[in-house]
Amino acid sequence: GVNAYCWRRALPGDFGEVVAQLGQREGLTDLDSGQLRALKLSPAGRAAAEVLCADLHLLQEQGFEPLLDCFDAYPRDEAAGAVATDVYSFHADRAPVPAATFLCTYFGAPSEGVDNAQVRRHVEISETRAALRREFGGPEGPEFEAFLTEHCYDLHYAPSPDARPFSFGIGHLWRIAIAHPGCPVPPCVHRAPPTVPGQTRRLLLIS
Repeated sequence: GVNAYCWRRALPGDFGEVVAQLGQREGLTDLDSGQLRALKLSPAGRAAAEVLCADLHLLQEQGFEPLLDCFDAYPRDEAAGAVATDVYSFHADRAPVPAATFLCTYFGAPSEGVDNAQVRRHVEISETRAALRREFGGPEGPEFEAFLTEHCYDLHYAPSPDARPFSFGIGHLWRIAIAHPGCPVPPCVHRAPPTVPGQTRRLLLIS
């Protein structure tokens, strides 16, 4: 089955101007329509802001809770042991009820996906699983499985040597499958792009 749908779009406007008008704030900035419409923008920047407002409204009308973020980088899993669990690692999302993740990069480096046949869960790799069991401090069994789930180790994947990640591109709105009870397809495996010092900030919608 299909676990990722892409609405390919060539969006109007200058999203770089929107990012520039937000200033060089450290960390992550959550944006809403009111903030976007309050920015002093050129006609091209205003067109970009209206696209952002329209996308937020579109998803909100469908009952979703989208976040529009402008940021330099996500936090790294500095305490990572056998498996890093930050968003720079290939991973799947999970929910207790049927759901999906929406993603769109408007400016900056886009997210990446990879075919499920080209990855393997870290918890299924014998050497990594042994390291996780040592971290857990106990034997295989239900408690160990609960430990893997609690720390999201079971959601992170190692790409094969011949894996060919693909770009989500700029401006395209993606709906990707996540792990949930009864999901008929494998979850879409994806990651945030590696952070490069001095790179432009990213402008990303996620829901």
